Amino acid sequence: MVSPGSLRVVRCGGGGQRGARAVFSADSKQVARGAGAAAIGGYLLYASGDFVKVHSVNTEETLLLLCGHADLVTGIQLNPHNHMQLYSCSLDGTIKLWDFMDGIPIKTFTVGSKLLALYALASAEDTVFVVIPKKGERDTFQLVSVRLTKGAGQDLEGKELSVVLDGVGASPKQIAFGREDSYVVSVKDVNLQVYFFKRKLLNRFSLSTAKTKGGDNRFSCVVCHPTEDCIATGHADGKIRLWRNFHHKKAYTYSALHWHHDTVMDLAYSLEGTRLLSGGVESVLVQWHNESSCQKDFLPRLGSPIECISMSSDGVLCCTLHTDNRISIINSNLRFSRSIQGLIKSRDVKTGLVVDPRTKALVLNGEPGHLQFYSLQSDQQLFSLDIVQRQYIHQAGLKQSDLVKVAFSARGTWLATVEESEEVADPELQLKLWFYSEETQSFALNTRINTPHDNHITDMCFRDMDELGDDSLILVTTGRDCVFKVWVMVEDSDPEAHQSVSWSCDFVGSYHNYQATNCCFSEDGSLLAVSFEETVTVWDSLTWDLKCTFCHPPGNIRNICFGRLTCSKYLIGATDYGFLCCWNLLTCALEWSAHLNVVVLQPDPLSEHIAAVSWLSKESSLFVFKPSEPWPVYIQRNLCKEKILLAAFVPRDEPEMISSEKYLWLRKSQLFFLTDTQELMTLSTKSLEERLTPSSKQLAVEESLPVTPFSVLLGKHRRQQAQEDTDLGKPVVHNKQEQASPAVKELLHTPAHVLPSASFLCTIFINSLLISKESKSAEEVADGVEMESEKAEDESDEEDVTAMEQEDTSHMELLGEMTCKLSKAQEKELRKIRKMDYSWISAF
Repeated sequence: MVSPGSLRVVRCGGGGQRGARAVFSADSKQVARGAGAAAIGGYLLYASGDFVKVHSVNTEETLLLLCGHADLVTGIQLNPHNHMQLYSCSLDGTIKLWDFMDGIPIKTFTVGSKLLALYALASAEDTVFVVIPKKGERDTFQLVSVRLTKGAGQDLEGKELSVVLDGVGASPKQIAFGREDSYVVSVKDVNLQVYFFKRKLLNRFSLSTAKTKGGDNRFSCVVCHPTEDCIATGHADGKIRLWRNFHHKKAYTYSALHWHHDTVMDLAYSLEGTRLLSGGVESVLVQWHNESSCQKDFLPRLGSPIECISMSSDGVLCCTLHTDNRISIINSNLRFSRSIQGLIKSRDVKTGLVVDPRTKALVLNGEPGHLQFYSLQSDQQLFSLDIVQRQYIHQAGLKQSDLVKVAFSARGTWLATVEESEEVADPELQLKLWFYSEETQSFALNTRINTPHDNHITDMCFRDMDELGDDSLILVTTGRDCVFKVWVMVEDSDPEAHQSVSWSCDFVGSYHNYQATNCCFSEDGSLLAVSFEETVTVWDSLTWDLKCTFCHPPGNIRNICFGRLTCSKYLIGATDYGFLCCWNLLTCALEWSAHLNVVVLQPDPLSEHIAAVSWLSKESSLFVFKPSEPWPVYIQRNLCKEKILLAAFVPRDEPEMISSEKYLWLRKSQLFFLTDTQELMTLSTKSLEERLTPSSKQLAVEESLPVTPFSVLLGKHRRQQAQEDTDLGKPVVHNKQEQASPAVKELLHTPAHVLPSASFLCTIFINSLLISKESKSAEEVADGVEMESEKAEDESDEEDVTAMEQEDTSHMELLGEMTCKLSKAQEKELRKIRKMDYSWISAF
């Protein structure tokens, strides 16, 4: 049962990588398998929203979420003194030390200022470096060292700050530490700073600000050679500069490498420093050899611009983080290994958030011209469907076709898509109907309709009449050409056609030559509501007769939806002038209205509740209501600072057990919403501890570690013992008390370095082993305890015989059999025989 509490906004996908590089665990390795193939082990950790994700490099699945920060995570680093631990920093002003194998926060250091980047050095045992805003100045940042104070508690202060560099960049990629951590380099605009720790010397270098011959000297990123005094910097014009002899302010030299045609977004050196990797908007990973422009290799077609590059500690693997939230894992020979794809960050989500009825996946714009099916449970893309089926050209200003509308039938067997060109005056339109094939487990194109409307299509919906089957399927589209069209399935008369049915237009409706903007069907499919600017019209879906109209000027209708279940007689509409209206379909009158600037109106398909999201004074607020009641069921003001553009209710697999009455609207469905920064968020009533991944889903250390001889021997012995017990007719008894004991689980699953003292655990552990009298029968107690005196044994025998007589009688009555009862002396003798060891007989 979820305890009542305030709803928490949880970032669950999307957004950007924020420039924080990913981190490989120290045990990443490569084992030869077959002809040049590789089996890769280890974990990949990266910042995603408010938490850190732990991925298996081998299986690509999310193994663990490190939850605990209250704002965006901006940097992660392995603890250089313990590779099983991880440092993370966040905009919430805290640095956390994690045991990432178990997902346990070991320490939390409160710095008190927004933290924009994090660096942990092997030479500094109790110190980390962070980037913070400079007090009193806007858009000015400092690199400071933070002393991590030691203490017994988990929450500590990290207030001992020392400024290392002023005027640094806010991106983690604009600071790097040099050979053996002897100096630190910072780049910003056209300025480069090098600070030497031992000599306490600061050297500054500047490039020309003039842009000549298309050149742009602004710095974008910096890395340092691992074994030599060499600095590699990336620039906005695509050049890479290699700086040497920078210990002397006037005698420095640099050479240039150039292949990228635009900004070099990140750089990374190999473990030994013989290779330099670079990436940018071309979606190509470039490998430079021996600092020569002539010797370079390429890994092209990585899908989207490269945001960050990370190397594993052993140099076997590298990974690239992309602007669309894709992560590519690449071998040291520059061969693509595998990809981890979360929610793709597209240019613009024009399709809205749609739920696939079959998989419960979120469906929205993905790659240009594609439709992505995103699994909310695994935070991974299930598959991508190419809708436009044209090569997309990454060129600014070029007018190309893209996907703008999507709708599913009630059972998910039919998919309707609309694609249009970016031309505003005369767009090219295509309406496509796709049928889901069980054989191929994918959608196949059934019907293509060119120019279904004379102007942009504004909305589209299927008639949801699941119980009547595909024969009752109707698709409605609305357009700026002032009409709505009804599309139905017809039998294909062409004998050479590959499919038996196709779609065609059955009815065209209009209202006073107004532009049609929105459409939706009632729950039973009998009514169709179509909005025409300031007016909502209601049509009979069988005869297509106009039944009634509703109007609420001034302002055009922005969103409309029907009520469901007990509220099916209501129609809800939101206007762009800031009004939310509820009309009664039986009385054809306005039931109530509220002054609310609604940007999102989303009904729950499994209940009467409707979610309305408003945008006012640079904050988004949530209102949940039933149309039959003029007051909201739930209000959450200042839900987030970002503007919420889209929302969707996703049905739960099982209803959530919620004790608080005001959160019952979340029982059957979960509300997800997408912000203008393309961050996917949801609402949760669970506390932070309840949202942590359970131990059963954490890193399965026992399963992932190689099998040792001892574990094989132990497992074989246990199997033999179980088999012997079964052969001898012994029941297999499981110690339920031990399995259910929280104290035992705490001892076995908590890492030793975070456990409290043994004296504290002893009492809890001993108490967990004590068994109450009610929990065991008298027979079990007598068999398990060895009595010291004959008298005590006799007393226990009497109790045992009584209990056994009662138990045996009940079984015999059930079976309908009668047997003679044993005397007390006979029962005592029988118990002694049971305790004797007859294993020596097996030798004969």
